[in-house]
Amino acid sequence: MSKKIILAITGASGSLYAVQFLKVMQQAGIETHAVISNAGRLVLQHELGLTADDLQQYVAQWHAADDFAAPMSSGSSRFDAMVVLPCTMGSLGAIANGIAKNLIHRAADVILKEKKPLLLAVRETPLNRIHLENLLKVHDAGAIVCPAMPSFYHHPAGLEEMATFFAGRLADLIGIEVAGLKRWQGK
Repeated sequence: MSKKIILAITGASGSLYAVQFLKVMQQAGIETHAVISNAGRLVLQHELGLTADDLQQYVAQWHAADDFAAPMSSGSSRFDAMVVLPCTMGSLGAIANGIAKNLIHRAADVILKEKKPLLLAVRETPLNRIHLENLLKVHDAGAIVCPAMPSFYHHPAGLEEMATFFAGRLADLIGIEVAGLKRWQGK
């Protein structure tokens, strides 16, 4: 049985990471359900000139951010993991404090209560004390915090390759094998 995951796209910079993650999930045969916030839509358009409709080919189903009746709003829907990519500090704060202002926050709450992997690819710098406290709260609640930081040891040829490598690392963290992912082999 194939895994079924949730990808939430919020309004932080880093839309390319989300697009490459969707492509990696499709290549791995993963059923991906997606939710995008209004700010996420604006950033996707601004950074890449794309709309959620442009990504339809990579998504099993889009869910409206205000749809609290969507499948992922209940633990009985049996999603295997959730990735918030990129994750704003506002979304982090809502998740850390159990405030379900939209479907992204509610789905994250459900994933945590069901003890499934919740990965938050936070995207902010510098961090203030409130950010740091909220990062610790979600960590202590069982989430995986993986800041959207590129790596360079695999010598990416460009931004897409860099984002694809990061997407592969996120897949690793939620237990999805990515074929062909360059891995550190030592010197």
